[in-house]
Amino acid sequence: MANAAHKAAKRLLRDFNEVEQLQVSVKGPSDFVSQADLRAEQTLREELDKARPGYAFLMEEAGAAGSEKWAWRWVIDPLDGTVNYAHGYPCFCVSIGVEHHGVRTVGVVYDPLRDECFDAVRGSGARRNGRAIRVSEAKAVATALLATGFAYDVRDSARDNLAEFARAAKAAGGVRRDGSAALDLCYVACGRFDGYWELKLHPWDVAAGILIVEEAGGRVTDLAGGPVPATGHEIVSSNGAIHDELLHLLAGGA
Repeated sequence: MANAAHKAAKRLLRDFNEVEQLQVSVKGPSDFVSQADLRAEQTLREELDKARPGYAFLMEEAGAAGSEKWAWRWVIDPLDGTVNYAHGYPCFCVSIGVEHHGVRTVGVVYDPLRDECFDAVRGSGARRNGRAIRVSEAKAVATALLATGFAYDVRDSARDNLAEFARAAKAAGGVRRDGSAALDLCYVACGRFDGYWELKLHPWDVAAGILIVEEAGGRVTDLAGGPVPATGHEIVSSNGAIHDELLHLLAGGA
């Protein structure tokens, strides 16, 4: 998996250095797809299919491939942070998750600009470049550094995360918005962020990152504190110690 992520990332880096020449199309307001996404996804599919023939795929651009009856499935985002990438903003990554009968089992997230590879195997811990990582020890939201993001339909939807953002901005030590869900989750896992939440995500955004946080000792739920659904459409992650307080805050509590 890591080799496939590195190979796709090399292609992304070549295109990133010539980002002005990329052909970018718009799927919706602020929702971009570039030639780089498509090329990286094709590279990942070819490499992963060679490594494990017979696995199903769920991909951001091409959608589902393979039989739903297959036990194993790759869930891949070839370029998490496409809007950043298309604007030359240096925050993006490759994300690869593996599910076994719907259970998140392996995850790899590779940031080519920082040459950081985060990975986890269920029951075996989480690592950054081969070294074990753990979540932070922050005890309260007031001293926590949080992260969030906004969906592509933020201009039009009443469920826009703006009220939650405003409450967090007033209550927390700081809130960041960097535009890559997979990296935000990895930063919770290694203690750079103490918590992260977002609405209206997709399975490929979080398949690897959720497992990496959990294996680093963190907690990941939906906004009600329950399991994150298979769709991954809403997520709250933290070091565990601030989780209940963060859930209360996002729900409107003081």
